[in-house]
Amino acid sequence: MVGFSLFRSCVVAELETPCTKRGRCCNRLRLLGPLQAIRHLTLIRSSVTSLVKATTRSYQSEDVRGFDHWTQATFQPLNAVLGGANFTQGSYQMLQNRCRAASQLKAFKLQKCHRVAMATHAQKREGDISDAFASLSGLTPEPLEPRFATLKSELIAGKENVIQESFFRLLEALREEIATVKILKSKAIPEIDFKDIKDASTKFSSEYKRRGAAIIRNVIPPVEAMEMKEELREYIAANPQTKAFPSDNPQVYELYWSPAQIRARSHPYLLAAQRFLLSHWHSQDPQALVSTAHPTIYADRLRIRTPGDNIFALGPHVDGGGPERWEPEGYGNAKVYESIWQGRWEDHDPWEISSRLAVKSDLYRGVGACSMFRAAQGWLSLSTTKAHEGTLLVNPMLKHATAYYLLRPFFSAKKGPMSPKTDAFDESFLSPDNWVLDCPQTSWLQGALPGKGQELSDMLHPHLELNSTMVHIPEVRPGDYVAWHCDQIHAVDQKHEGTTDSSVLYIPACPLTAHNAEFLARQRQAFLEGLPCPDFGGGIGETNHVGRPGIEEIEKASQGRDAGMVAFGLQEFDSSAVGLSDTQRELFDRANKILDFYD
Repeated sequence: MVGFSLFRSCVVAELETPCTKRGRCCNRLRLLGPLQAIRHLTLIRSSVTSLVKATTRSYQSEDVRGFDHWTQATFQPLNAVLGGANFTQGSYQMLQNRCRAASQLKAFKLQKCHRVAMATHAQKREGDISDAFASLSGLTPEPLEPRFATLKSELIAGKENVIQESFFRLLEALREEIATVKILKSKAIPEIDFKDIKDASTKFSSEYKRRGAAIIRNVIPPVEAMEMKEELREYIAANPQTKAFPSDNPQVYELYWSPAQIRARSHPYLLAAQRFLLSHWHSQDPQALVSTAHPTIYADRLRIRTPGDNIFALGPHVDGGGPERWEPEGYGNAKVYESIWQGRWEDHDPWEISSRLAVKSDLYRGVGACSMFRAAQGWLSLSTTKAHEGTLLVNPMLKHATAYYLLRPFFSAKKGPMSPKTDAFDESFLSPDNWVLDCPQTSWLQGALPGKGQELSDMLHPHLELNSTMVHIPEVRPGDYVAWHCDQIHAVDQKHEGTTDSSVLYIPACPLTAHNAEFLARQRQAFLEGLPCPDFGGGIGETNHVGRPGIEEIEKASQGRDAGMVAFGLQEFDSSAVGLSDTQRELFDRANKILDFYD
């Protein structure tokens, strides 16, 4: 047990050494109380972390029965230093995991990681996916506080007539789009094989931009995708404390750092697929600091939906904010939807990216509300799944539907439907002649609640005919990547009527921006500590999870390429690379400074 003794003496010596310096040299345990101390064990000096590898090897080869004696001898003085904290074998495992991750962080120094950690935002409250949506939380749509009526009035002030005319034109255009979607159904969603993305047809690209969603087949080899699912099962089985929704029959797991997720996000093929999807965006501002050629990694959850489940029945919704889409501090000042607010919905360009850079999509710090710019949401399939088997539905009328759910809160029907309980309303109710611009405006933002995702329904959004226009995506197989636009309405099957699991890893496509680099810095620290991704519910997350991967797993998943490490914020962007534009070089330098690679 020589390794343990040496490790113990170094840890205690480190803890008992007073901190006489700050900043760059302060890489030791900050005595902030038991919980904070545990969380900052990654910051113990490199002299201690270097011993952990040897300690780990010793522990794995020694008789486990000797651990109790060593624990008592080591943790007694450590507990005294920590002010009575109950530092046990589980805490040691946490220490070992943190130090291992820290020692492997080759791309930047620990003191820089420390400075980033001190600048991070506070964790959100604990929660799961049900906290992100009113329908899963048992809430019902309702009027918002009076200030939203004022906000709506100000948004269309002086433009009331053109807004009303625009809305009526939209209703007529929707009739044509809906008729087309009813015929096409799932065929409205374009598909392409991964091997063809370098020479994608004009037809695919035009259909993707029109419909907003697409499937890229065979991004990950099917056998490898199935291996990922098996890794997930093993990780979950080894960590029964994992939070999930619903708790009594888990379908969506609060996991962000499992080996399978790390492996998939950093996979060079998946990053290439994301790069291809992001290439469909364009910028009206040539100086905008954004690079669609350089995807960044966002740590989202995973789903293993079992046959018969009808609890994770998430209806039509839009992510990326609720009331924020109407608020000046959210999407307004960025002018993302300016043409719609000017009465020219036909001119709205969902694929213009420069206006998205100033968006604040999480004004209310909702649990699960996304603050990173996800140009495309997406998931990697780990199962063979078809319609009604717990899969995805999308509304393939991207521009029309976006304009409608934004303008709908400004209008009311003169007369109600003949049968309000139906999902197919009568023509007289839907007719433009039956709808009028509210004066004064109400505080309703149909389906949008602060801190929750925007939810839609036939009753609140009758002209979309959601019962007919929410179409199932085509059958997916392990290794297929499904993506949809950040403004797109989507849903999941109300019930899983299949016989096998419907499993996916949620992996969106995020371009490099200065704002996304700021998020990467926070997310990187959460990864090192095993905490949930900063956008999601707080708590200890996977801090104590057995088998949680470290930096070397990301390096391995990148298959010898730098892209995976760079996309995760673990290695600097190469601003001297050949072929970069001046704007990209400027963005790289700014991102590297944000990520603390530059002094």
